[in-house]
Formats: sequence, structure tokens, C-alpha cells
Amino acid sequence: MNTEALRELVEEIPDFPEPGILFRDITPILSTPPALRAVVEHMADAVNRHAPDGIVAIESRGFLLGSALALHMHLPLLLVRKPGKLPRPTRRASYELEYGEDALEVHVDDVRPGHRYAVVDDLIATGGTCLASIELLRQHNADVAVAAFLIELSTLGGRHRLDTPVASVLLYN
Repeated sequence: MNTEALRELVEEIPDFPEPGILFRDITPILSTPPALRAVVEHMADAVNRHAPDGIVAIESRGFLLGSALALHMHLPLLLVRKPGKLPRPTRRASYELEYGEDALEVHVDDVRPGHRYAVVDDLIATGGTCLASIELLRQHNADVAVAAFLIELSTLGGRHRLDTPVASVLLYN
């Protein structure tokens, strides 16, 4: 399935979760097996070029794509979650939101120093959550091989805030 066919499946929901926001809903892709397979294959092609040792998936929709990608590529999966959601000792990184601040955590013993990881999420907008995830990996002396997304909102400039290669399946202006 090509990217134009995938783009047609993405639903645009105006004023969600608040007025003025145009939400891009990927659930039609997730509920269409050939589309999900195509997304995973597109992402795997882009990520594989950077030879990662593992996949780091960002909560929550990143888990859906990251787990499928890790399985497809035969790589370990690490989870980056909101504070208080992981049961073992964690390390935390904070990041700025349009309306405040938030944080992400990763299990201390999951990240391997010197390993190269692909950070995966469903969407990059301003890049804040990805930056925090990259910071978490670097706190553990790990490398970020690539950041990969299903959707990139290019006008919000998130790609330019990252100092790592970026791969996106669908680009929106």
C-alpha cells in the first residue's frame, strides 16, 4: 500500500481535543491490516538503514507502532512512559508543552550504554516528547540512531529541534 492510500485512511477531526486543533486520527490505519503492515514496512525500511540495536516506543500510540516494528525487525522493545507508570526504578526527563510541562520515564535497567536505538512515535509536532526520549537514552550513554514517525506535522518544526535523523511515513504541512 502506498503512502497516498495510507493518507486517505487518516481521519481529520477538527477541534479535538480542544478548539483550533486539527487531530489526525490513525485508528483507521490500525484497524486495516494491510495498511498497518504497510506502515510497519515503510518504517522498517527507513529505520533499518540506521542499524539500531532496539526500538524505543513513546506512550501511548507509539507503543502500537513500536511493538509492531520491533517484532517485524526482531529487535528488543523499550517503553517510554508518563511518570509513575513503570514498576521498576526509572530515570526521568521533563519537556515543555504548549500549556505547561510534562515528563517521561524509562526503566533504568532497560537501556544499554553504547547501544543504538530508534525512537518511534505516531506523530511529531513540536518534537518535545521525542526530545525528552532522546535525553533519557543519552542519560544512559546510549545513542539515538533515528527518530521515526507515522505522521510529521512539518509546519510545527519538530524535525528541526532534533539532532538525529528523522524518518516519517506521512508528511503534513
